[in-house]
Amino acid sequence: MRTDDFWAVIDRATEQRPATPAEVAERAVADLATRDPEEIVAWGRHLDRVLAASGTEDLWAAAYLINGGCTEEGFDNFRGWLVAHGRKAVAASVKSPDVLAGMPAVRAAAETGAVFEAEEVLTIAARAYEKATGEPLPDAGERPRTRPEVADLWDFDNEEEMQRRLPRLSELFLEPPD
Repeated sequence: MRTDDFWAVIDRATEQRPATPAEVAERAVADLATRDPEEIVAWGRHLDRVLAASGTEDLWAAAYLINGGCTEEGFDNFRGWLVAHGRKAVAASVKSPDVLAGMPAVRAAAETGAVFEAEEVLTIAARAYEKATGEPLPDAGERPRTRPEVADLWDFDNEEEMQRRLPRLSELFLEPPD
């Protein structure tokens, strides 16, 4: 599946407002379920590639700051939330995770404590395939690693390092020094 075709599914799912990640996922499932099963599998493989490409430790650190902590599963679900915001949001965040500080929802989360996770986005292909065929999504073989090893991460509780790497997010989510 071409990258443009993958993102077109997400784009169509976000055309109607409001477009929460759950709504994006449901619309994408409905869209994909009308297609050939091979195309659904290809869409799921492309999602795996997007997750692998976005599995950077600085993006994980951004998720850690924004969500007030972030497990391995939480990081996957955070990236599901990010995918629901589209290609530009993912690309910009992978290139420089600190740009997330400019998103209105993230800025509001600094005050409200909202947590951004969308596991339902990660299951779009599986749900669409089952809806289309009545069968579970076939195992696509070895899946790419979609996040760094926890043991290899820098210490996300090191506020000085966090401020150095993610200054705008740190300003929003870390307590100012005394």
